[in-house]
Amino acid sequence: MSKIEMKTPLVEMDGDEMTRILWKMIKDELLEPYINLKTEYYDLGLENRNETDDQVTIDSAEATKKYGVAVKCATITPNAARVEEYKLKEMWKSPNGTIRAILDGTVFRAPIQVKGIDPCVKNWKKPITLARHAYGDVYKNVEIRVPGAGKAELVFTGADGKEIRQTIQEFDGPGVIQGVHNTDKSITSFAKSCFNYALDTKQDLWFATKDTISKTYDHRFKDIFEEIYETEYKEKFEKNGLEYFYTLIDDAVARVMKTEGGFIWACKNYDGDVMSDMVSSACGSLAMMTSVLVSPSGVYEYEAAHGTVQRHYYKHLNGEETSTNSVATIFAWTGALRKRGELDGISELCSFADKLEKATLSTIESGKMTKDLALITSMDNVTVLNSENFIKAIRETFDAM
Repeated sequence: MSKIEMKTPLVEMDGDEMTRILWKMIKDELLEPYINLKTEYYDLGLENRNETDDQVTIDSAEATKKYGVAVKCATITPNAARVEEYKLKEMWKSPNGTIRAILDGTVFRAPIQVKGIDPCVKNWKKPITLARHAYGDVYKNVEIRVPGAGKAELVFTGADGKEIRQTIQEFDGPGVIQGVHNTDKSITSFAKSCFNYALDTKQDLWFATKDTISKTYDHRFKDIFEEIYETEYKEKFEKNGLEYFYTLIDDAVARVMKTEGGFIWACKNYDGDVMSDMVSSACGSLAMMTSVLVSPSGVYEYEAAHGTVQRHYYKHLNGEETSTNSVATIFAWTGALRKRGELDGISELCSFADKLEKATLSTIESGKMTKDLALITSMDNVTVLNSENFIKAIRETFDAM
């Protein structure tokens, strides 16, 4: 059987730790035997980011703008312990935050549902899609460790030289300061992406912040969403029988627990990070969630929504067996390949992505799964497979199809 040919490269962003190991297994077992894989490769492993002063991350984002579709492995966002472990030049920023800032997109995440893995929230019957703003807030923050007593001020100097100045805190001892920002342009792109995605998928849209406490920062998000909805989308929503509403983030959390799902929940950057982990975990596993960054210009970056699975990686390095769930990473590849096929008019590539996803879910539904799913499945007498054998089982299912 001849391999599927690609016209345009995918931007391939390799990553760190256990997900990097899975990345190679997936390519070796599930992709390269069937596709003449054409990618422009960028190594976003922490060592290479450190070696290139993080220029490789910027280059990968610019390549994504050029080619239109990227697929990304999970990467480490270093903390102080990682700086020591990897002997880093500095505590590099989140690569996801850097890429999202350059692409100015919105991250849409939805749980991967499969028979036998029931949500912890018993009334959730449909996937809840998290729309996460992909720019600014704590991911582009500036921080200061305050050494002792002193005055902290927030200062804005306009292009005309005029200043706006406010006191943050009169410190009488050590502390910390954090400065965050966002832009009307990015918030507007976020809002339009959410409204468009809701119309495309025929789902209601919720938006939530904490404007009662953050009366300027969060309130600006609320105002921009409301202005855009009223002037550009209200009539379209009503025509399609869809609802948009705003509520406080704490109220949204309470409401979400009581719904059946089947809607889009739009959140600011950090809120979306936390809430997507909550939804994915409640639906089975952090490794059971799709994630795609969509920019206003129509650029797509697919990734797994979880981290690098550090604990399993250390076991792997010690020669111990791991049972790491690779489903979200597989779906990152299938999402990118499907989109590449759609844009380039290669129906075989789209069909391949559909079949590989079906084979992945069918393997789980046949009772073959990784340990994280075996612990929560409602099926009896399941077979727990290690990381490599799970991927090989998917290949067997795929070949049988």
